[in-house]
Amino acid sequence: MKKLWGGRFTKSAEEWVDEFGASISFDQELVMEDIEGSIAHVTMLAKCGIITEEEGHNIKQGLEQLKEKAENEELSFSVKLEDIHLNLESLLTDIVGPVGGKLHTARSRNDQVATDMHLFLRKQVQVIIHLIEEMQDALIEQAEANIETVMPGYTHLQRAQPISFAHHLMAYFWMLERDKERYSESIKRINLSPLGAGALAGTTFPIDRYFSAELLGFEGIYENSLDAVSDRDFIIEFLSNSSLLMMHLSRLSEEFILWSSQEFRFIELDDSFATGSSIMPQKKNPDMAELIRGKTGRVYGNLMGLLTVLKGLPLAYNKDMQEDKEGMFDTVKTVTGSLKIFAGMIRTMTVNTSYMEKATKTDFSNATELADYLSNKGIPFREAHEIVGKLVLTCVNKSCFLADLPLEEFVEAHPLFEEDIYEVLDPVTAVKRRNSAGGTGFEQIIIAIEKAKEKLGNK
Repeated sequence: MKKLWGGRFTKSAEEWVDEFGASISFDQELVMEDIEGSIAHVTMLAKCGIITEEEGHNIKQGLEQLKEKAENEELSFSVKLEDIHLNLESLLTDIVGPVGGKLHTARSRNDQVATDMHLFLRKQVQVIIHLIEEMQDALIEQAEANIETVMPGYTHLQRAQPISFAHHLMAYFWMLERDKERYSESIKRINLSPLGAGALAGTTFPIDRYFSAELLGFEGIYENSLDAVSDRDFIIEFLSNSSLLMMHLSRLSEEFILWSSQEFRFIELDDSFATGSSIMPQKKNPDMAELIRGKTGRVYGNLMGLLTVLKGLPLAYNKDMQEDKEGMFDTVKTVTGSLKIFAGMIRTMTVNTSYMEKATKTDFSNATELADYLSNKGIPFREAHEIVGKLVLTCVNKSCFLADLPLEEFVEAHPLFEEDIYEVLDPVTAVKRRNSAGGTGFEQIIIAIEKAKEKLGNK
C-alpha cells in the first residue's frame, strides 16, 4: 500500500517497523473527533474559497457517511496507513474519489491530532464531572441516613475522638468538590483550537481559524502556531487532576477495605461489589475497592510518563508525542470506571451502626471530653490534659474504661468532677456537642448536607 506521504521515499519500511511506528491500534479511539474536526475544516475551506462549494459538499457527504459507519462500528483500519488521520483520508477517497485529497489542504496531522485530543478531552472531562456528582449524591444519601450514627474517629489509625459517620463520609464529598472544580477550571484551557496551525508555521492559504474554532465549539484559538501543535499541557493537567481524584478514591477504598474486615465490621459491601475465594468458602473480598486502590498507581504512572516524554522535546512536534494518547485513554477509562463503581458501592453498602457504637464505648476516644470539662470550669487545658492522662493510665492498669470508674476516683483526681461527668463521657453526647462550624455535631452535619445539596443543585 502506497504511503500518502511517500513521494520523497524510494524504499518501504519492513512490516514490523510499520507496526512499531503506527498508532492506529489506539488512536482509532479518536475516530469521531477526527471526523468532526474534518467536517469543520472542510466547511471553512469552502467558506474561504480555498475549495469550491461543490467540492466541500462532496467531501462533507463522504465524511458524514464515514461518521455513520463509525457509529455502527463498520470501519476497519490498516496499520500500513499508520494513524486515524491517514486511514480516514484513505476511506474518504474511496467514497468521493480524488477530491478527498483536498481535505488536507491548509492543515497538517500535527494540528489535526491536537484538535482531536482537545475535542476528546473536552467531552470526557464533562463526563467525569457528571460521574463525580453521581458519587457525591451517593455520599449525601448515606450521610443523611447516618447523621446520628457515631463511630470512632482516627488519627495515626488510633482511635482519637468519636464522630458521626455522616461527617466522615461528607469529608469525601468536599474532596470530590475540589476535584470537580479542578476539572471544570481546566476546560477553559482544553477548549482552545489548534486547527489551522499547520505543521508548525501556519499556512499560506487564506483560512479562517476563528470560524473553524466556532464550528467546533471552541472558545478561542491558540495564538501561536508552534505552541498550538506542541502543547500537551492540557493533557498533563488532566492527568494531574485525575491523579488527585484517584488519590482521594484510593483513600476511601482503603477505609472501606478496613471497615469491611472482621476486625472492624463497620460496613458490609454489597455482594455485587465483592468477590469470593477459590479455596476459602467463607471469604467476601472487597476486590472492587482494592482494584481502585491499585489502579491509582497506573494513573500516577500515566502522569509521570507524559511529563518524562515532554521534558526534553524541542519545538515543535516530535514523534515522541505519539506517546501522549494511550495514557490519556487509559486514565479516562480508569477514572470513569472507578467513579461508577464507587457510586454503586456507597449506595448499596450496609452500615453496621451497632458495631460502630460499640467501638466508641470500648476505647478512650472520649478522653478529650474530660479535659474540656475541666477546662470549661477554669482549669488550664494543659493541666486538665495531664489529669485526664493519669485517669486513662488508671483505667489501663485496671483493664477498664473511663465510664467504668466510680465518681470517687474522678473526684480524687480533681474535686471539680461531678455526677454529670458520665453524661459528658457518652459518645453520642460528645459528638452532639461539637457544634463549631464544620464540626461533627449533628446540627453542623445537617447544615453541611444542605450546603452540599446546593452545590449539586439538589435544593
